[in-house]
Amino acid sequence: MKLKLLVIIIVLGINFVYAQTYNMRDTLISNNSFDSSNSTDESLNELKLKTKFEPYNYDISTPIVLGLSAAALGTGITVYLYEYNAWWKDKRSATFRVIDDWEYALWIDKIGHFYATTIIAHGLSSALDAANFSPEKNAIYSSVGALLFQTYVEIEDGYGAQWGFSPGDFYADILGAGYHLSKYYFPFISNFQPRVSYYPSEKYLNGEHKDGNIIDDYEGQKYWLSMRMKELLPKDLAKYWPSYLMLSVGMGVKDLDGRGGGIRELYIGFDLDWQAIPIPGRFGQFVKNSLNYFHLPMPGVRISPKTTFLVFCF
Repeated sequence: MKLKLLVIIIVLGINFVYAQTYNMRDTLISNNSFDSSNSTDESLNELKLKTKFEPYNYDISTPIVLGLSAAALGTGITVYLYEYNAWWKDKRSATFRVIDDWEYALWIDKIGHFYATTIIAHGLSSALDAANFSPEKNAIYSSVGALLFQTYVEIEDGYGAQWGFSPGDFYADILGAGYHLSKYYFPFISNFQPRVSYYPSEKYLNGEHKDGNIIDDYEGQKYWLSMRMKELLPKDLAKYWPSYLMLSVGMGVKDLDGRGGGIRELYIGFDLDWQAIPIPGRFGQFVKNSLNYFHLPMPGVRISPKTTFLVFCF
């Protein structure tokens, strides 16, 4: 739905402002704190070791907290009004319904829910980092905040006359929030980065999607899991692997019929690790973190249903 795209844009926009205006944090903490680093086990462990013996004073910035609260309230009202007018106003059921839709869209919608939760959590995390929350509180609050927002939408969908609460969507939301939280407690997980790419499908270009809604254009979406092979390979092999290059596995779909039928496509390709690109400063760190959630056109191979080499796999 357009709703999630709207929320993502609003959250990242807020972070854009904070990243430029709030520069009072210690350089080490701002470059290596949770989700602002998204880096290797070694650097995260070094940070934890440093802060264990040299505690950092996390003085919360009251102006930014107030700004966050106002932004959250405004976003919540905007979300409710949009959903109410677009989906719930004239199509509301008097009873809460649960509808299993495990086969819908060949699971790509479930992966989309996982991804949406992670990127909303990333946006909240960046804002909380700007407000000077400690890494652990940042991890917890941003994960819980993203899950609460997704849960609110799922519950409202449960009253929709033409749809209902989807357990599969909700489980994917939980996994997305869990992934984001686990990166703090288990830094190794940061070596696995979810990403998305999008190119309009023929159905979308032909006007078959309501109001030009790219969020429901599943056939135009691909979801990727990018891996930092430099950190995953044995040391004798890792020394030959470029630090800026990641290996990705992806999934897309086509010919969906709305009843569980269609074709699932699987891909293997390359990705850039923006953490290895020298973009200095606090805002540069935010840019690198955000770019790592998107797959850019890179060489790859479609391995199913028919093996095909693609110069630009997108």
